[in-house]
Amino acid sequence: MGAALILESGYRSVRMEIDDQSLNTLLAKKDEAAFEQVFKTYFKSLHAYACTILKDEDEAEEMVQQVFFKLWERAENLSFNGPIAAYLYRAIHNECLNYLKHQKVRSNHQLYVAHSMKNQADHAQGKMMGKELEARYKKALEELPEQCRLIFQLSRFADMKYREIADELDISVKTVENQMGKALKLLRQKLVEFLSVLFLLLNI
Repeated sequence: MGAALILESGYRSVRMEIDDQSLNTLLAKKDEAAFEQVFKTYFKSLHAYACTILKDEDEAEEMVQQVFFKLWERAENLSFNGPIAAYLYRAIHNECLNYLKHQKVRSNHQLYVAHSMKNQADHAQGKMMGKELEARYKKALEELPEQCRLIFQLSRFADMKYREIADELDISVKTVENQMGKALKLLRQKLVEFLSVLFLLLNI
């Protein structure tokens, strides 16, 4: 069964029954059952995450399919350092950013920041402050440690609960809580003069 047939088979949410190390080994060998299990397990949450970036369900679905096609095509040469979920979320993030770039769409990948912040911050603080805030927020988010940034994005932009994030990334809820606290603290420090606006938009 090829990758195209697998992608047409639909999906359902199930938990992984084998550990990541064994799963990575099977994927490297292009084990179709393992690939299908990964697809069925993560398609829905990855699609939801892509939707928060692209604001379009059809485009988001296409990005997820592209990621799985590449996973299948390059499986023999890929080396996963850590949970497969973390790899997939990073791959979706990068795929969506590349899509936006190729479409010459403004690089507003921090989700509704460019749209919502332009409308709300412009009224609250004026157009110049809105543009400055958008740029500063984007830079501050990009400067967060990778895991810290990913957990913050899943919580704020994919609307996932701490337990759901912990399950997806194969980490403890305590780790999620600590990383969220770290992200919020760093963002507050870097954007202290914009806290009143950010509180309304992102509940920072």
